[in-house]
Amino acid sequence: MRRFARVALLFLGCGVCSLLYGVSQLALSLEQEAGGGRQRQARDSAAPGGGRQAGKAGRGEEGAGRCQNLSVSFWNSYWMLPSDVCGVNCFWEAAFRYNDMKTQPSETVHLAVVACGERLEETVTMLRSAIIFSIKPLQFHIFAEDQLHESFKDILDDFPYEGKVNYTLYPITFPSEGAKEWKKLFKPCASQRLFLPLILKDVDSLLYVDTDILFLRPVDDIWAFLRKFNSTQIAAMAPEHEEPRIGWYNRFARHPYYGATGINSGVMLMNMTRIRRKYFKNDMTTVRLRWGEILMPLLKKYKLNITWGDQDLLNIMFFHNPESLYIFPCQWNYRPDHCIYGSNCKEAEEEGIFILHGNRGVYHDDKQPTFRAVYEAIKNYSFGDDLVRSLLQPLELELQKTVHTYCGRVYEVFIKQLKKSIRDLSIRRSKGS
Repeated sequence: MRRFARVALLFLGCGVCSLLYGVSQLALSLEQEAGGGRQRQARDSAAPGGGRQAGKAGRGEEGAGRCQNLSVSFWNSYWMLPSDVCGVNCFWEAAFRYNDMKTQPSETVHLAVVACGERLEETVTMLRSAIIFSIKPLQFHIFAEDQLHESFKDILDDFPYEGKVNYTLYPITFPSEGAKEWKKLFKPCASQRLFLPLILKDVDSLLYVDTDILFLRPVDDIWAFLRKFNSTQIAAMAPEHEEPRIGWYNRFARHPYYGATGINSGVMLMNMTRIRRKYFKNDMTTVRLRWGEILMPLLKKYKLNITWGDQDLLNIMFFHNPESLYIFPCQWNYRPDHCIYGSNCKEAEEEGIFILHGNRGVYHDDKQPTFRAVYEAIKNYSFGDDLVRSLLQPLELELQKTVHTYCGRVYEVFIKQLKKSIRDLSIRRSKGS
């Protein structure tokens, strides 16, 4: 008899819960119908009206509107909350909704560059290439000599950002100890990149690129490598060479270097929070040193043995800490060495070039016309013009004129990914995203 009473009580409780659930869902649906028009109108009125700050604010309001606060209680338990509501102080609600939250717009991509001397045009062209295909909001951190700041402002303020790009200009600064040595190391201001984790203390992750970089696919895609880092990795770079027979480090270096052929720091993705926290093994002391502590001792020990400045110092650091580096394929940092002696980047042959690196000044002379053609095409492209007619077709015609060179013989790799990026962008625009 007692067992029957317990079963009856259980069914009664289930019935009451079902009734409460049905009533609450009906009430919520009526409330949403009544308030939906007002919410949509409010979001529309908060849409960005132009300018970089407006675009940023618009995204923030949209995110806040999606996730309304509603206290979790007996009457508003976490499993009964509608999809656009996040319960307050509810551990389980956050856990159950984790997969849904992953689909929401991700964080801003932070991109840093250092420009000194005659690098204004080259830097602006790089930034243009980043803007053309980007999906997520972009934050540019531009470190430049004081005399370049006004020129950067005049040019960048005239870009049609469509509310998705912000930028900040910084002066060139080095630690007081050894400032003169740092500034003249390799190229003017190049070693500034070593101090970015110490300067941009509020930035969690950062993509640093040289001024002679061109993006042929969304910056978002290289940013996604951050999610592939394991628990020990703090940065990602590409090898300096694919073919050891033409490698520089393995033939000429007078200092330790990473891997078989070293690494190239022209494209460097960093988890700067991890960099700031890590204690690095080194060959100067048995004590592990933090990033800000290791740089000057490294320079003092190896300054007579390094050729490529800060890149050599990074090679030394990751030689002693190889577990901290993620290596991405050569197509993410494609340089003249990948084709001037014959094609040796297999990933680019298969999928195309993702990021073009025109080191050795190849954008500005006639030694490698294939690289220069891509640079000129992006530099001369006007935002808003048809990408096929104004960028891709003229570029392909110019590339066909370069087949007398080793790089020109494989000119298809220079536009294979570019074609896909243009097609993907067209699809996103047609969907209104």
